[in-house]
Amino acid sequence: MKPHHASPAPDLEGPQWHRLDRIQWDQLIPLTTEPFLAAYAASKVPLTTPTLVFAIIYYVITATGVTAGYHRLWSHKSFDAAWPLKLWFALAGAGSVQGSIKWWSRRHRAHHRYTDTDADPYSAHRGLLWSHILWLFFKPGPATRRAQAKVDMRDLNADWIVTFQHRFFIPIALTMSFAVPAAVAHFGWNDALGGLVWAGLVRMVLLHHATFCVNSLAHYLGEATYDDRRSPKDHLVTALITMGEGQHSFHHSFPNDYRNAYQWCEWDPTKWLIWACSLVGLTWNLKRFPDNEIRKGKLMMQEKKLQALRHELDWGVATDSLPSWSTARFVEELRLNPSMIVIEGVAHDVSLFIHDHPGGVGIVKPFLGKDATEAFNGRVYDHSTAARNLMAHLRVAKVVGSVETPAKVDELEE
Repeated sequence: MKPHHASPAPDLEGPQWHRLDRIQWDQLIPLTTEPFLAAYAASKVPLTTPTLVFAIIYYVITATGVTAGYHRLWSHKSFDAAWPLKLWFALAGAGSVQGSIKWWSRRHRAHHRYTDTDADPYSAHRGLLWSHILWLFFKPGPATRRAQAKVDMRDLNADWIVTFQHRFFIPIALTMSFAVPAAVAHFGWNDALGGLVWAGLVRMVLLHHATFCVNSLAHYLGEATYDDRRSPKDHLVTALITMGEGQHSFHHSFPNDYRNAYQWCEWDPTKWLIWACSLVGLTWNLKRFPDNEIRKGKLMMQEKKLQALRHELDWGVATDSLPSWSTARFVEELRLNPSMIVIEGVAHDVSLFIHDHPGGVGIVKPFLGKDATEAFNGRVYDHSTAARNLMAHLRVAKVVGSVETPAKVDELEE
């Protein structure tokens, strides 16, 4: 079995910007003109309060058609759903005008299997703009075509709702994206044009780029909480933009989990919708990756970051790397440098530190040339971790054998 992230072959062609035959005009023309058309129409058509409220509601409906339906239900099979809810998701998802369930899921499954490789349809390694929208403007290269051809689509081909939506996608999409919002606004508060522009066109453009952010921003902004070998990252901003799809490192590490946000307090309205539907029997078999493995993955990344941070710091000379002195050798070395003390069998040179000691020179002087272990560990003062880290930089040698301890240590406490 090939590894999850393996690429079948490098795509040496890339987008090849200079070749017009590689451009998908049916994608490029509408996706580049619709923002300007929406902006112009919005400047000419007033936005009423009822239309604004409906536009927001319809945005959420069509967005969850993608996040809960296209993504978590059909692409990843992270839960099961009753056919009325599946039909609702299929219609709502079509209203986002992002291709059919089959078209969308095939590319998304290829993206997960070949993340960050040349076979990834919207690989983040080709740049932020490529992963956001440019990948839609060009026909896929040979590696991507081979990857998509290998995607197992048998489950979707056997789903009548999926095949029906795919066959009649264009009329369903036009109806759900434009006719429905215009009709609701017309019969609801006599604002068909406002419904068409604001709940239809403007909503569609905003939803397009919010969804595109899952492919682009979620691979650039935030932290690789569970796996830094790949580009997906977790960030609240992306989650807010994408109806909860922003914990992308979690999602790519545990793609079959119906949650995108593992913590209950993390923003993921799609997760809450799926869970709420389970309370009334519309969804079931909500898949959750074992908590132990999730926590383990997060801890391993934290340890990796801590190790990297450790390597940036100077921890002094390791005790195992120090030369060994006998007691007699230590006494001889004191003639050359009398400003040494022994703590836990290690000689420390305090000549440059004695005048900076927080307790004053008088505290340290009685221990010069002697064993200060007991005093250092609480007899005089139980030194802090910071003090112990500092002493690591003053190590000179290991002392094998006993060293004289100062008399009347208790008098130093007075």
